[in-house]
Amino acid sequence: MPRLRSNGLELEYDTFGSPADPPLVLVMGLGAQMITWDADFCALLAAEGFHVVRFDNRDIGLSEYLDDLPLPDLQAIAAGDRSTVPYVLSDMASDVAGVLDALGFEKAHIVGASMGGMIVQQLAIDHPDRLLSLCSIMSTTGDPTVGQADPAALQALLRPPAVGREASIAQSADTLRILSSPGFPSTEEFFVAKATRAYDRAYHPAGGARQTAAVVASPDRTAALAGVRVPTLVIHGEADPLVGVSGGKATAAAIPGAELLIVAGMGHDLPRGAWQTLVQAIARNANG
Repeated sequence: MPRLRSNGLELEYDTFGSPADPPLVLVMGLGAQMITWDADFCALLAAEGFHVVRFDNRDIGLSEYLDDLPLPDLQAIAAGDRSTVPYVLSDMASDVAGVLDALGFEKAHIVGASMGGMIVQQLAIDHPDRLLSLCSIMSTTGDPTVGQADPAALQALLRPPAVGREASIAQSADTLRILSSPGFPSTEEFFVAKATRAYDRAYHPAGGARQTAAVVASPDRTAALAGVRVPTLVIHGEADPLVGVSGGKATAAAIPGAELLIVAGMGHDLPRGAWQTLVQAIARNANG
């Protein structure tokens, strides 16, 4: 796959659809590689008339790692000590702007999931002239009083990374199961296959820890989101165990004119059974 230079970093990316179509850039979440945007999902978006771009965020997948930075002390950061903060969501939003620059896009439709939703919200705040439309999926505003996680989901996300391929894949598959959509059930074989593919492509838990610090250290975006002026869609799973649905509701309430789509039975993932609903909603928002 190709690489580009963005905000001083080398980022891995790929594309779907015709370069003649309007660009639509997908931004993935915490510790998740761009392949979490399934190729078939990307193809469905491309079939709606978009030039779709997905990329690995900094510190994850096949993009550049920032291992010269210290591992963050999350407890200290949460208590206000920022001395181990490696970077924040504004830096990652600038990465997205750099992706647009590198690919020659003056503006693009921007879609983000989970932490990616936080990043694209921050992009709309910091670089408002770069968006044609905004879609925030299974995300939240940074207000700690909304979008709270179920204890089991939070524990799964924050447990220490396993050691070794077999144990790491088993742990990741278990996390995928905990976060999955009860209304769109998957098999254990599916979770293991997805975890195996991700591990064998790239495994870099230190990057996930630094991304977690970026989320924790970034401020509440609620007030700033009132200035967003592009067509906005907020999608959230009614059964999301990691970012409670109140996070999606708060995001939609914070952005003037935003549409809120709550998907029954959807958890903290992008289940194949919901793809048509998601793709059609994203296309409708982008096409105004």
